[in-house]
Amino acid sequence: MAPKGYSRTQISLHWMIAALIVAQFALHDPIVAAWEALAAGKVPAMTALVYYHVIGGSLVLLLAIWRLKIRFTRGVPALPEQEAPILKGLAYLTHWTLYAFMIILPITGLLAWFGGSETSDYIHTTLKLPLLAIVALHFAAALFQQFVLKTGLMRRMMRAAD
Repeated sequence: MAPKGYSRTQISLHWMIAALIVAQFALHDPIVAAWEALAAGKVPAMTALVYYHVIGGSLVLLLAIWRLKIRFTRGVPALPEQEAPILKGLAYLTHWTLYAFMIILPITGLLAWFGGSETSDYIHTTLKLPLLAIVALHFAAALFQQFVLKTGLMRRMMRAAD
């Protein structure tokens, strides 16, 4: 049986991961410069933002795994009963795609940075824009649920039900 809402931990993890992902994009220029320096055989400038990007990506990975563990043990609330099956399918696809990105991007970033893998760098770099697109879709869908369909769905990520 699905819980009536998300737990405090699930909500906290959601918002922490969201903030980390936004920061990863907003503050990514130093890691790009460091990677380009490494690729050119130079010593990269190891600024705080370079370290932040590596640590922030690692945190996204760890928090996403924690979130998945809770999802599999505690469960998640059901989607609104009256919701169209196509919207439920899109929500399911969007959420699992987000989880895939939250695992694949940090792993490929770590493999590129610590292992020097150009293939991993290519995957990591290529998946950045699709991640942004899926995050934008997730955000737009939440707003659509809240203000067009008026399901009150966003409240579930604001107020714990435990």
